[in-house]
Formats: sequence, C-alpha cells, structure tokens
Amino acid sequence: MPIQTRPFLVVYIAWHPAFQPGKEIAKHLFDHYRREHFGNIAGGAGLSVVYRYTADPATGAPVTIDLEEGETSAVVVLLDEEFSKSAQYMAWLKTVESSSDSAALRSMVFPVAMDSSLTNSGVVEQAVRWDRWSGIQDLETKLRKLTTDLTYQFSRMLRSYLERLRRPLTEDEALLGYLQKVQIFLSHSKHDGDGERIAKAVRDALHDGQGFSSFFDVKDIPTGARFDRVLLAQVRVSAVVAIHTDSFSSREWCRREIIEAKRSNVPLVVANCIQDADERGFPYMGNVPLVRMDPILLDRIDNVVGRLLDEVLKDFLWRCRVEVVRRDGADDAVFLPRPPELISLVGLDGEASAKVTLVYPDPPIGSEEQRLFEVIAPLVKLRSLTEWIAQSGVQA
Repeated sequence: MPIQTRPFLVVYIAWHPAFQPGKEIAKHLFDHYRREHFGNIAGGAGLSVVYRYTADPATGAPVTIDLEEGETSAVVVLLDEEFSKSAQYMAWLKTVESSSDSAALRSMVFPVAMDSSLTNSGVVEQAVRWDRWSGIQDLETKLRKLTTDLTYQFSRMLRSYLERLRRPLTEDEALLGYLQKVQIFLSHSKHDGDGERIAKAVRDALHDGQGFSSFFDVKDIPTGARFDRVLLAQVRVSAVVAIHTDSFSSREWCRREIIEAKRSNVPLVVANCIQDADERGFPYMGNVPLVRMDPILLDRIDNVVGRLLDEVLKDFLWRCRVEVVRRDGADDAVFLPRPPELISLVGLDGEASAKVTLVYPDPPIGSEEQRLFEVIAPLVKLRSLTEWIAQSGVQA
C-alpha cells in the first residue's frame, strides 16, 4: 500500500540578511501559506514554508536546499542588490537553479526583482518584477500582488505534478501542460447597471496581471457554436468568479452557471457587489468564499483575484491528495473539494440509495448540517478526510 509521506509542495523563501524588508516579506508569505484554509487541504498547519537567509559559516551562503523534501519545491528568491553582489549567495542560487532544472518542473525557482540589480545578475528572465511596482505606495497592496503572482505559479506547478501522477509524460508534454493558463470564467448579469461593467473591470485586471486566460461570455464564443453548450462546457473546466449584483439571482443563465460550477466542483468565489438588494438570494452561492467589493469603487478586485487563486491552488492540492489515496482502492468514496451540501448528492448518479461515502477537506461539518443529509440520504456517509483515513486505514 503506497504511503504519502512528503508534502506535495514545499515553499522556500531566500534573501540576503542585509536586505531589511526580507523578514517582513517572508513573514507575510509564511502567514499566508500556513493559513487554515490551506491546512484543511494540505494537512497539518498548511503548506510547508522554509526560510533560507542566514549564511552557513562554512560556506558563507545559505544552507543547501534538499529538493527531495517535498513532491514539488518552489524557491522564492527576494533578489536585491545585497544578494546580487554577494558571490557566495549568487553561487548558491546558481546551484539551486541547476538542481531545479534537473528536477523536470518538480522544482522551480521564482526570483523576485526587488530592485534593478536583477538586470545585471544573469538570473532567469521571467522574474516577478516588484521593482516595477513603484506606483503602488501601499506595502500591503504590493504583498498581496506578490502573493497572487506566486500562488498562480504554484498552481501551475501542482497541475503539472498532478498530470505526472496520472500518467507518464514526455518533457515536451510536461512543459506544454505547465504553460497552459488557468481558465477563469466571469459569471455576471447584464440586466442591471453593474454586472457587465464590473465583469469588464475584472477581466482587464486579469489581463493586466499575469495574463490569465479569462472566458468572457458571448464575446469569446466561436461563430457557429451553440451558446448554451459552449457556455456550460466552459464553466466545467474553469475557475469561476460570480459577480453578485442586484439582478444576478433573478437571471436564469447566472443560476445555471453557478449550479454547473457546483456540480463540477470547480473553484468558485463570489464577489458580493450588491448595491441595493437581492430579491431572492440564490441558495447555491453559499459554501464558497465570499469577498465584498463596492460596485462603484471596484477597490477590491485584487482581493477577489487573490482569493480565487487561493481556491485554485487548494483545488490542485486536493486533487493530488485524492489521486494518491485512489491508488489504495478508495472505491466507495466520492471526494469533494469543499464541505458537502445537498447539491453534492446530485452528482452521485443514483448512488445516493447505495452505500457511498462523501469525503471532504477537514474540519468535519457541524451536526446541524449532517442531520439534513440523514433526512435526505440516510445511507450516505459524510467523512472529513482525516476521519475517513482513520476509518479506512488509507494513508494520504
């Protein structure tokens, strides 16, 4: 019986000790990726985050990184002038890059250009360009932008690793898979003054950032293709942002998109942009993150995008865990990426009357929710992943 002992993703953060903002930036990343919403998926206290900044007296450089500590490894380097002018630290970085190149996308180095020193360092060209964010005065906004950019890259790494779990890949296949963009679907209503305007603003923000591939309603439907088939097919393979304006719940297609997203278990975030009132709150928009955004100011688009990318990363972490436990013969289990709700029964294709177990991320849901399932589907068992592992003996 295979046993998963290593974390799926280990994040290393490296900087030169003379770089004063280094500890604050690293602490922000540590706090973010160790948060409970990652812990529920990854187990323990969240993702493994390890610092590398203190010099080893024997070498004058940080301690060597063992890329075998995790299934995948992301090395974030806060590259400033102090780092780039240190021969020992740059030699250490070159060694890490060389080891990562040999790991075939299981390990990636992500330099963060803190200042213009990157241009003279000879480090990889595709860096996160903190140095170009001079127009952003607020440190919190910069940190949020950095976290979003890194989360997107981590998601691509885990997607590539997930494909390798499922089947052998050639180097070219793995690279092409890694380069695919994360698809984002913007669900919105055109029947009030806000829906389409906000959707366009979100789309612009996505394209101005990391170039996320966003699917935007009828404008991206090919000529001759059936509107309904293309729209719903796209929802099934995308991360979805529901732009909840006053008329959203009253629109049939908005409701269909949310139901399809829930049935397909794709990442979903609701942007609460209610300006006055929603006459009938749509019940299937619950059980997912909700981010409040003023429909006029649109001052929290970065928060919406950041939370969506968190959900995407969680989704790939969960899929990796599920892929591993499936190898142990989890035939009677249906794995859900979020706590179960009654709509979860719809996807069982008649199995609700049989003995099936719905397995979901920790923590266990409350007794009041469990009682609803006992009434509707008394034979269906609900187990958090930890509960299910303890009862089944499967390791994950």
